[in-house]
Amino acid sequence: MGAHSHGPEITEEDLRKVSDSHFDFLGSFLGDKTKAEDAIFYSYRRHINGFAAILDEEHAAEIAKHPKVVSVFLNQERKLHTTHSWKFLSLENINDVIDSSSLWRKANFGENIIIGNIDTGVWPESESFRDEGYGPIPSKWNGICETKDNFVCNRKLIGARYFNKGYAAFYNTSTTEPSLSTARDYEGHGSHTLSTAGGNFVPRASVFGMGNGTAKGGAPRARVATYKVCWPAIFFGGCLDADILKAFDLAIHDGVDVLSMSLGGVTKNYFEDAISIGAFHAVNHGIVVICSAGNSGPADGTVINVSPWMITVGASTTDRDFPAYVELKNGQLFKGASVSKPLAEEKFYPLITAAQAKSANTSTSNPLYCEYGILDPQKVKGKILVCLNEDNALTSISELAAELGAVGTIICNDKDHGNQIFAEPHIIATSQINYTSSLALFAYINSSNNPQGTIKAPKTEFGVKPSPLMASFSSKGPNPVTPEILKPDVTAPGVNVIAAYSGAISPTEGTSDKRRTAFITFTGTSMSCPHVSGIVALLKAIHPHWSPGAIRSAIMTTARRRDNTGHPMLDESFDKATPFSYGAGHIRPNRAADPGLVYDLTVEDYIHFLCALGYNQTIIQIFSNHTYSCSKSVRHLHVTNLNYPSITVPKLLNSVTVTRKVRNVGSPGKYSARVQPPLGVSVSVEPSTLIFLKTGEEKSFNLTLTAKRAGVDGDYVFGELIWSDRVHYVRSPIVVATTATLANA
Repeated sequence: MGAHSHGPEITEEDLRKVSDSHFDFLGSFLGDKTKAEDAIFYSYRRHINGFAAILDEEHAAEIAKHPKVVSVFLNQERKLHTTHSWKFLSLENINDVIDSSSLWRKANFGENIIIGNIDTGVWPESESFRDEGYGPIPSKWNGICETKDNFVCNRKLIGARYFNKGYAAFYNTSTTEPSLSTARDYEGHGSHTLSTAGGNFVPRASVFGMGNGTAKGGAPRARVATYKVCWPAIFFGGCLDADILKAFDLAIHDGVDVLSMSLGGVTKNYFEDAISIGAFHAVNHGIVVICSAGNSGPADGTVINVSPWMITVGASTTDRDFPAYVELKNGQLFKGASVSKPLAEEKFYPLITAAQAKSANTSTSNPLYCEYGILDPQKVKGKILVCLNEDNALTSISELAAELGAVGTIICNDKDHGNQIFAEPHIIATSQINYTSSLALFAYINSSNNPQGTIKAPKTEFGVKPSPLMASFSSKGPNPVTPEILKPDVTAPGVNVIAAYSGAISPTEGTSDKRRTAFITFTGTSMSCPHVSGIVALLKAIHPHWSPGAIRSAIMTTARRRDNTGHPMLDESFDKATPFSYGAGHIRPNRAADPGLVYDLTVEDYIHFLCALGYNQTIIQIFSNHTYSCSKSVRHLHVTNLNYPSITVPKLLNSVTVTRKVRNVGSPGKYSARVQPPLGVSVSVEPSTLIFLKTGEEKSFNLTLTAKRAGVDGDYVFGELIWSDRVHYVRSPIVVATTATLANA
């Protein structure tokens, strides 16, 4: 029936009159006001004008014809939505139904698979880790629960350990402080990542009312364990190699099936990287290790965690946004992002830039940066402060604005930050806008005597196209250690992901922010990594005998390179993305359950790889605890022949032949090769047909790449190889850089 026209002060008498008007209106159809009072169970009296009542169809139809009635509709059940990425990955359909084709159903939601998370610990009281309905802890579990700081485990969160001695040694500090001797998460990162991988179903979850729905992890019935290695950073970082290695060591002992690591650093040597070393030993015990690719994009060669025995994950978007529109008084409208509270009033406010708000005699590296000590509170108070994005410290900017008395903040991207905008839980009304919108906003402010604008209340928007987009922060290849191995391996949702949070810290991490939230949005490859970890747990449940190499192959060869418009994936600048951003593509869990063929790898294969790289044989034997010898034949093997699911040749002079082997994990059948060659390169496959008579059978093939013309050194081109039996499509990226001069040119 529309809206009400109450004055600014609504009295109880006003509300009573509204109720009476509803009773009278409905009574005119039912023939009696008393019957109307019995039928109405909600009267919407403050802003929405209407009522909810139990009616028969005839009366409802009659009411719908009334000229003052906007609409009459059934009281239908509406499904809630939050960790939307699982729907985006087709584990549930558009109607929230989890049907028999879903990997969730096939894997019984990861029941009794154990996921370990090496991170900042966990908040054990989070609803994501409650254990109602869980049976006994799996007998294979050998771990413990370190109970300091009132930490309590249960049948869901079955283990907790913390490691701080490496941290104490590095920073020359004591670990006697309670916050440094606990597995409890005081930062929020570990709770978020572990709940993304294996968090339980939590209905009615939201971030300050945004993204309402049921939160859940990739393997919601898996058991989880936390290994805390990250502590408050005194200088540059608080996750020390010594602690990381100890965590790996005990996680292997404890009996985890999957290890998720959303941390890392730059390395030039596999044997000088704690994560690489720990991951090798974990894989040697059948544990799948999944790591984040890093957040140093979009520059090339920035990818980290590049060992071939781990799964490396980039970050991309889903089709859900949290837009917070900025409207200017001249009518311009810019789409931003936020999960902040709305402005106190829906009206236009004065706009002021950091440069205009500067105190006298202050200096800054950029006059448009909002920094402590340089802005005049008297100039800012009651206005919307416009700041340039500095190093994506978004909530710090809005917190400063709030302290100065601003009513809101608009955070503007510069050219380097481009279209990359995040939905952050700001303490006051805030919107982050992209570079193009920022230029228009500054132009308006600088050309107006009285610039005014407003920030619309954030909302949740689904069905965004195109998606996924590769996040511009996601670190990219080529692999800086071994360019013959494509990294990252795949991409997964890593932007504005909702998951559990710590109860010990505010959403902005600022001291002036006294809010607490059980769930929060985070962005980064830290968020995409546990998505794959959850999928790995499901695959382990249905294929318990698959090796870590087979599981990685299944995920990679079934990944998708196209978005929801059917076109090739783009980055956030809407330029075409490449395998250096997304690896083999965007994960498709249901397809990974039945890949048809797998490119498997064993620990011996990795030893061959290390031999071919020239590592010392004695060191390799000590490292791997294998007596394997690096023979001359192995030394002369090219690292391109590692049986990886992708094919990368970084220096193609004339022609090179690489060898691969696939194993049939499906039904007997005939697979034919189809090639999309890289530009300027011809590709042949021999044999071009593989016939498998039984499950488990292996076949080898050679793929020959020939440069048809010279390229520019370091200039890569991309193609793909597909093996198909018309049911399965086993895709492998082909990545090639031809040299500047061909020998026969």
